Amino acid sequence: MNSIKSFLGFIIFFSIFPVFSSAQAPITVSKEEIKYPQFRFQGLFQARYLNDFTDRVDAVTGQHYLDDNAVQSTFDVKRMRVGVEAGLAEHFDIAVLANLAEFKSDPKGKVLENAFARYIFNKNIGLLVGQFRPAFGIEELKPADILRSFDYSNQYSEFANNGWTGFQMGVSLFGEFKLAEMPVVYTFSVVNGNGRNQVSDKDNGKQYLSRFGFTLNKKQNIVLGINGGVGEVFKDKVFAIGLDLTADFKLADKLLLQTQLEAKQGINHYLYYNLPAQTRTINLNDCQMRGAYFLPNLRYEIYYQKLTAIEFSCRYEYFDKNFKIDSNARQTLTPMTGLEFGKGYTGRIEIGMQLDNYKHNIPNTTAYNSNMLIVQLQGRFF
Repeated sequence: MNSIKSFLGFIIFFSIFPVFSSAQAPITVSKEEIKYPQFRFQGLFQARYLNDFTDRVDAVTGQHYLDDNAVQSTFDVKRMRVGVEAGLAEHFDIAVLANLAEFKSDPKGKVLENAFARYIFNKNIGLLVGQFRPAFGIEELKPADILRSFDYSNQYSEFANNGWTGFQMGVSLFGEFKLAEMPVVYTFSVVNGNGRNQVSDKDNGKQYLSRFGFTLNKKQNIVLGINGGVGEVFKDKVFAIGLDLTADFKLADKLLLQTQLEAKQGINHYLYYNLPAQTRTINLNDCQMRGAYFLPNLRYEIYYQKLTAIEFSCRYEYFDKNFKIDSNARQTLTPMTGLEFGKGYTGRIEIGMQLDNYKHNIPNTTAYNSNMLIVQLQGRFF
């Protein structure tokens, strides 16, 4: 682990060095110099109606109740994001993103999502420092407002709990290069691994992540992603790996089939350390999670008045958060129909179902079958 830290330190030092050295060069100011700072604002509103048709299952939390305390039908504001990117100089900017909808419950450790500074030396290398989502799969590369389903997958949420996805504190190097004639994008990140808005690292351990994306075919957007990470949590070694594939197929002039396939596996130290000490096994490696999903999205572009496109998607996901010693696999089917208004999902109306089926129903927990109707309205500006 010490050798990895030394190697990353070496890379970061020589990445930052050109900034300091260039400060010694004389600066010439032209008449048409771009004035800084420059600001770019963005926002996202997502509101939902939820109705779970399974008796005694709460629509928001998925919690099963033995009595009649479950709220099976409700309206909810899922996200009310506001953000700004401030360009401070050429290639140097700061980004802030907050989700005001988090104030509806205990906001501790929530609300603030992105808070980072970014410097891009050139297309081959850039540096990002602060709170951000480290690249570790397809979903980490897409904001919630342009997902081709209602929300992120179950495996995304669990890997976020374990520090591999979601908003984390740390530093990241990123860029692109060519392997022969194949474009490749890469990311190396070092994070605390204990989520967003924390005072400091919980255990002095760090998690090291990497991702390589290989563009196999530009025309059909066929990209193969390879993800891997190692780290240390409470002095125990942890790991995570993942593979993903995207491909788009033009079926007709205005008809497009967009597909995503992703699989991940890793140690679930978040679950392990939240179990009572007397129920844990001696070996952390016994507690592992794995999952995969396939998401096809059929998009028909209309461009009729305000209506841009109609989409039909159906994500199938298999996820087991402890498959080695206490397996209770969750299979989720999420069929959805969406109407897009404007460009880039400026306006969006979605309706569909989330159908959860567990290997074993466990009463009075969230591990319980449910059949939920979702109607979602989205508006965004950028």
